[in-house]
Amino acid sequence: MLATYLDSTNLKPDAGANEIRSLCEEAIRYQMAAVCIHPYRLKLAAALMKNSGVSLCTVIGFPLGANTTASKVFEAREALQTGADELDMVINIAAMKDGDAYLINEIKALMALKDQYDFILKVIVETALLTVEELKYLTKLLTNLKVDYIKTSTGFASRGVSLQDMQIISAHKGPDLKIKASGGIKTTDFAYKLIAAGANRLGTSNAAQLLAGSD
Repeated sequence: MLATYLDSTNLKPDAGANEIRSLCEEAIRYQMAAVCIHPYRLKLAAALMKNSGVSLCTVIGFPLGANTTASKVFEAREALQTGADELDMVINIAAMKDGDAYLINEIKALMALKDQYDFILKVIVETALLTVEELKYLTKLLTNLKVDYIKTSTGFASRGVSLQDMQIISAHKGPDLKIKASGGIKTTDFAYKLIAAGANRLGTSNAAQLLAGSD
């Protein structure tokens, strides 16, 4: 069932409280995988989502990923304390391109929170800004660091996920690394193609429209 793949998302900067309520109610009604919202809206959503069977996800270092590691860890801890079940963290893309160890230490710092909290970590790599070789490298790195998911896109770059992204990731990931495809998923046909290519989750702001077009 398509709904179980969907992270129904509203990351608009001007999304009001009523929009977040509607997002949560819709996700519960269809039993989607999760809702994904800004940290500011977690308190509201946590009250709505309690015992719903739908996970509560928020973003860390969003959308550029250029925050310091310390600020990402603080943001992540606060989100977890407020009720988040899942964190979608944008990597420091510039640090990766610099070729230093900053990125590795950043991811390890987020993973270290698993000693205190039970949560899923999805790492956003922003495929639109990567070469093929960089995407291969990051896929292998995230496999080795044992993160839960590699996520393709924020939805704020020049493009979202492509089938080529999925093929590269699927060919180079380990068996335990899951894939969240996101950005530009506007049709049911594309959604099912991404699932067939290996996606375990789909991040979309068009969840209701996708379900309306599915069997």
